[in-house]
Formats: sequence, C-alpha cells, structure tokens
Amino acid sequence: MEDGLQVTIDLRSDAIEVTGAPEGVELVEKIFADYEALRRGGVTLHNGELKGMLRLVINDPGISLKSLVDSGKQRSTGVKRMVQPRSPNQRKYVEAIEQGDMTFGIGPAGTGKTYLAVAMAVSSLLAKRVSRIILVRPAVEAGERLGFLPGSLQEKVDPYLRPLYDALYDLLDQDKVDKLLERNVIEVAPLAFMRGRTLNDAFIIMDEAQNTTNEQMKMFVTRMGNGSKAVITGDLTQIDLPANTRSGLREALDTLDGVAGIAVCWFDKRDVVRHPLVARIVDAYDQRDAAQKDALRSRAAPEGTGS
Repeated sequence: MEDGLQVTIDLRSDAIEVTGAPEGVELVEKIFADYEALRRGGVTLHNGELKGMLRLVINDPGISLKSLVDSGKQRSTGVKRMVQPRSPNQRKYVEAIEQGDMTFGIGPAGTGKTYLAVAMAVSSLLAKRVSRIILVRPAVEAGERLGFLPGSLQEKVDPYLRPLYDALYDLLDQDKVDKLLERNVIEVAPLAFMRGRTLNDAFIIMDEAQNTTNEQMKMFVTRMGNGSKAVITGDLTQIDLPANTRSGLREALDTLDGVAGIAVCWFDKRDVVRHPLVARIVDAYDQRDAAQKDALRSRAAPEGTGS
C-alpha cells in the first residue's frame, strides 16, 4: 500500500498512523476497514490472496476487498481455495472467460493463465453450467528427447499433461478428481485425440498452445459445439516446435483478430504470481531478447543510415 499509494504507514501502540495525500490516506482507511470486517466475518486470506487483492484495489479504487472476496466466493463453489485474480490483467482474463465463448491467454510462465482457466472450468462444472471438462496439450518435447516410454498410450502422454493434473488436484480433493476422471467427466488428453470430435456442453482448455502447428490450431478451434466454452493459453517466447515451423498460436492471433466472440488477454511480468524471483527472471530474459534484437537491427542497417 505504501508503494502503490505513496503513503507512509506506521504502527503505534494503540493505532495505525497513515500520512500522505488525502485520497491515498482515505483508500488505506477503507482497505483496513474492509479487512477488519472480513476478518470478523471469518474470512482468512492467505497464500498471496491478500497481496493480489491489494494490487487490484490500488489499481482501481472503484472496487473493494469485500467485493473481490464476494466475487471470488461466487466462482469458488465446491473448490478447495478461492478462485481470485491477483492482478488487473488476471481480472480482465477471468471476466473475459465468464462473458465470452473463446478466450486466448498469452504471456510468460507463472502468470496464472492455465491455473485460472482450470479453476474457471471446475467452477463451471460444479455449478452445472457445463457437463464436462476437456483439458488438452500438444505433446511436444521441450528441448529433450524422451525416447521410448513404456506403458499404455495414456501413460506415455501423461508426463506432458502433468501441469493440468496438478491444477485439478490443487482445486479439488484427489478422490473427487479421480472419480471425475474415471467417469470421463474430466478428460485430460493430448491434442491429437481431438481430431474429428465435436465437443458439446463442455469447457475446453488447450494449454501450451504455442507448440501447435497451424493445422492443429485450426482443428482445435473448430471443435466447439453447442453450449461450449474454450480457453487457449500459451507463451510465444517458449516455442518448442522445429525450426522454421510457425506457431499455430501466432497464426491464430493474426487470423482471428477482430472476430466477434473471441477475446485475447495479454500478461506480462507484473502478473507473475509464483515466487517473486520468477518475475525478475522473466524480466532478465526480456531485456536480453530486446538487446539481441537491437543488435541484429544495428548490424542489418545499411552504412550511413545508422544513428
């Protein structure tokens, strides 16, 4: 609050003293009052939830801690933890998923793209807005050669799909997840399994979409049936496709730009909700990439045209 509102907050023996611009002091007072009311009402904010909510309130004084908690509760019926965006871009993303039919979430690792999408899918399933969840990923090796894997076909592709299982087990009890998987109410599958299907009344998520080809992406976005909702997530800086293969995600963003019913939400380092070090790592790589692009442009410029 001090950093975002340019105020100073001091803890006294019998009070909290806030100094700064009147509008900043007034908002701090409102935040403390909301927090105390929530605490007295038995609401415990943990695991980064409070920090994320404070970022949202500071960014948009028109919202409050109480309104954020109330909306989070509405999205979280039946799940173990509150489904709560922790940054303005995450909030736009969640609202786009709620209001639209197809949403793209694009940005670096740790920004909550996949987790929030799975959380919204679970919430929709438990509220009976959809009858099943389909979670898919392209089975592309991230710079490694895994070689021959023993076991059934499902066992061979499970390592690629592990992040989706992790999100499910974080939101629901393991027994419940296992039963839903066994009954095929939740289906976790590689992208290749989607060909030829029409998915009605389903919440469909494709993760790591940057590793699709143009043909795969076109196949996926045309699987939607009646009553379905789709979320496509990816990071255009982590493409593991063979050299000279253009990402289907990049093609889709160019091709579907402006199509009614499709929303695109962009994330950056400010949305990283993992360890604070992750945001600094993302920033360091972004700076390196920018420096390399500048160096290439400088070498490519004809003599006499440079600055």
